[in-house]
Amino acid sequence: MNTQQQMNPEQGINAIEKYGVNLTQLAKEGKIDPVIGREDEIRRIIQILSRRTKNNPVLIGEPGTGKTTVVEGLARRIVEGDVPENIKNKELVTLDLSAMVAGAMYRGQFEERLKNFIKQVVDANGEIIVFIDELHMIVGAGGAEGQMDVSNMIKPELARGRMKVIGATTLGEYQKYIEKDAALERRFQQVYIGEPNIEDTITILRGIKDKYDVHHGLHIRDSALIAAATLSDRYISDRFLPDKAVDLMDEAAAKIRMEMNSAPAEIDDARRKLLQLEIEREALKKEKDKRSKERLSKVKTEIDSLKKKLAELTKIWEDEKAVVSEIQSLKEKLDGLNTQAEASQREGDYQSAARIQYDEIPKLEKVLTEKNAILEDSKFLKLEVDVEDIAEIVSKWTGIPVTKMLSGEKEKLLELEDQLQKRVVGQDEAVQRVADVIR
Repeated sequence: MNTQQQMNPEQGINAIEKYGVNLTQLAKEGKIDPVIGREDEIRRIIQILSRRTKNNPVLIGEPGTGKTTVVEGLARRIVEGDVPENIKNKELVTLDLSAMVAGAMYRGQFEERLKNFIKQVVDANGEIIVFIDELHMIVGAGGAEGQMDVSNMIKPELARGRMKVIGATTLGEYQKYIEKDAALERRFQQVYIGEPNIEDTITILRGIKDKYDVHHGLHIRDSALIAAATLSDRYISDRFLPDKAVDLMDEAAAKIRMEMNSAPAEIDDARRKLLQLEIEREALKKEKDKRSKERLSKVKTEIDSLKKKLAELTKIWEDEKAVVSEIQSLKEKLDGLNTQAEASQREGDYQSAARIQYDEIPKLEKVLTEKNAILEDSKFLKLEVDVEDIAEIVSKWTGIPVTKMLSGEKEKLLELEDQLQKRVVGQDEAVQRVADVIR
């Protein structure tokens, strides 16, 4: 190591690889979920990036509305070539500030890392677009006494147009930090990411459902998706769509998957009964009277019978679990083949794409259909996420009873008089009239 490298240990390091996450590479590898229903926002970002000056979009929206997802959607579109010529083949890299700060023990070490990162981005001649999530964090980040913070270090490059940045933050944080720095604010163009309505949320859930099916090895019913959107909107008021609906769907599927590995109630009851009988048998062995000996004989017969039954039930359960594991493995292979087919089409290898699409995928789908048919009359395992599962998770989050959530509007209106009379005593006629007007 020469003297210059000893003085600057960051020199010669690929700062973009070390302190960044390449979203376009993740999109190529199929590790980014499909982005549904955000076409207008992505189009607006592309439009701002195509400008000659002030070409840095900042996404502003509440937590969980999908700001980061919109940027991931842009990465997918770059990989698919569904962008204008001036953005084709660009790399979209997330700046990982926490990785940059980690281990920066000496004075000026953080600034040196950031300088190297900025230099490598600038040297790429506009081929790299930097995404900074939680943009407000750059104001004051790394700035100790007598040192510059991140925002002051990137402002000159933004002003010269040598570095393109996409930011994301909440409206409150934007007003608190970014707006106070007028020189930084004027470099960015605002793109508001609103909370989607219930219908749009259902569309988003339908778009990403397959990835969750593969991950959990289950089938998430369409009615469960609708319930996730409507129940989360109605009962979970401190969070935003689509994030809370996605979390509901994910947790409901995780719960069912976890229950698959727990012994079913019938097997659990049989095991407990067997344990009780074995304890009784050991106790009866110590007794010498005729009645105890007769009971001991009966208990031994019951134990033998129960052991046989338990072995049969356990085998059925284990066999069903094995088929479920095979189904999950097949779904993962199918997902991988679809990603391969997309990659082959992008690279112009249409022969490989056709082989995968018309030969390998249909074969796997046929095997998958056969495996699913085996579990149609499953004795122990539940393989679908339905409305009740979603309602159960909402109930755990909020404390609201499941039955109350699942009762329809008509049923609620029919019970309106009874509910009002419980609270308003001695006003039966008035309650009747109010209920009639509402109905």
